[in-house]
Amino acid sequence: MVENVLWPAQFDADLTRSEGRRVPQDLAVASPTVDEIAKAVQQVGYDAVIERDVQYPREYEARGRVLVKHADDASKGDLLGAVAAYLGAIRA
Repeated sequence: MVENVLWPAQFDADLTRSEGRRVPQDLAVASPTVDEIAKAVQQVGYDAVIERDVQYPREYEARGRVLVKHADDASKGDLLGAVAAYLGAIRA
């Protein structure tokens, strides 16, 4: 079983690539929450588990993370792109 970890910083439009953003600027959103990310993961078709009290290694505040269960068929880049697209749709 492959378990992917998605951090809010990976989708944050306010961060640069070197600060942790992993999606293109046009797909990124401002200050995403773990709840939004989990909802987008479920829209993509995977199970999501939210861990709220964990901190991204490059940040000083604990914004949490989302664990994606059973994502064996998707690469991390494809998963990030699909979740980022749904995050933009959720915000619109």
